[in-house]
Formats: sequence, structure tokens, C-alpha cells
Amino acid sequence: MSKTEILEELPKLTPEEREEIRLKLAELDGEWLDSDDPLSDKEKALLEARLEDLEKHPEKSIPWSEAEAQLKARSARTPSPISRKLPSGMRSANRDWVESS
Repeated sequence: MSKTEILEELPKLTPEEREEIRLKLAELDGEWLDSDDPLSDKEKALLEARLEDLEKHPEKSIPWSEAEAQLKARSARTPSPISRKLPSGMRSANRDWVESS
């Protein structure tokens, strides 16, 4: 497939497919993260290993919407560390201390 043919096909791709292509191009160019990224080589290796595992075992992944719902449900069940430390009769509201009624 020629470069011209590839460029003509790009608009037909879904956003997810285009993102996959962006990531692959960045990987090929060695720019998968910003050039000023704060990750250590060890952290980058861990991310690469996890991405490789995801590619080998896509059945182990879940859509972001499901992961987000699970995180929201978990955070609703678990009080924040700040609210656990509030004195008796006090509660937190918008990061301000207020007396409970």
C-alpha cells in the first residue's frame, strides 16, 4: 500500500483505530511519551511490559467506562483518608471544615 493510499484511508478509520496508529507511529519514532517525561527507565520498562501483555491478552482488559464505574463505586464505599481523620461531630464539605448538623 502506498503512502497516498494510506493517507486516503485515514479519514475512514474510527477514533480508536486512529489512536492506535498514533501510538504505533510514536513507538516507531521512539516518542511514545513526551520528550520531557518524568518516567524512569524502570517505569518505562514496566509500562512497555504491561502494554505488551495487553496486546497478547486483550481479553484481560476492560473498557475505560467500566473501569471508571468500578473506581467510582469503590470510592463511594471507601471514605477518603481526610474524612476518616475528622474529629467527632465534624465532616468535610468542599475541602472546608464544617460542623455536622
